[in-house]
Amino acid sequence: MTRVWLCVTMVMVVCVCLWGSAEAVGGAVSRPRPQRRPHKKPKVNPIDDTPPPQNIDIQQMGGTWYLVNAASKCNFLMKNGLKVEATVMTLMPPSSPNTALSVSTTTRLNHQCWEILQAYTITPTPGRLLLNGSRSLLNTEIVIGETDYSSYAVFYYQKQGQLTMKLYGRSKDTLSEAILDKFEDLAEKKGLGLAYVFAFPNYSHCQSVDKDHVINCVPIC
Repeated sequence: MTRVWLCVTMVMVVCVCLWGSAEAVGGAVSRPRPQRRPHKKPKVNPIDDTPPPQNIDIQQMGGTWYLVNAASKCNFLMKNGLKVEATVMTLMPPSSPNTALSVSTTTRLNHQCWEILQAYTITPTPGRLLLNGSRSLLNTEIVIGETDYSSYAVFYYQKQGQLTMKLYGRSKDTLSEAILDKFEDLAEKKGLGLAYVFAFPNYSHCQSVDKDHVINCVPIC
């Protein structure tokens, strides 16, 4: 009988010691269960969150457009925003289905007037265009966000995740304050506040072209 009590006593001592050791080091008994990390929301490209109006008529977009404002975080504008040159874009709508929108952009580069020639692929979605790069990673997605065809148009350009917005006018004259404010509001919604909005001059446009060049990238800045 004495041996039995001795064994019971030793077992109790061992259990008490083990319990005390576990408690002293914060054993697994009191450790909280790990919580699962919440799922991250899928990343949405800014231009994917900019559906074009369904009634965009590409034929009415043809003609001359003068660049008024640009909103972007690109390095060039951040460093040279006060030195931008007057820029004109001329659109020539396709004459038949399944053909591209011809685009001519004239501006000054290194004190010379350049004409940049491009072709925008027209997608099945009205108002959504595509400029193909040398590989798909370098494609530029384009959305005509807003326009009344006769006075202003807002274009969105996205390449490799970088978004640039541009406000064009049909004439060299300054657009109304209401339209300028609308553009600033649209840019603000895309994270492009006033610090990233740059005005382009409405004078000294190129009257003739010194050089022409065909490139596969939008002059995004």
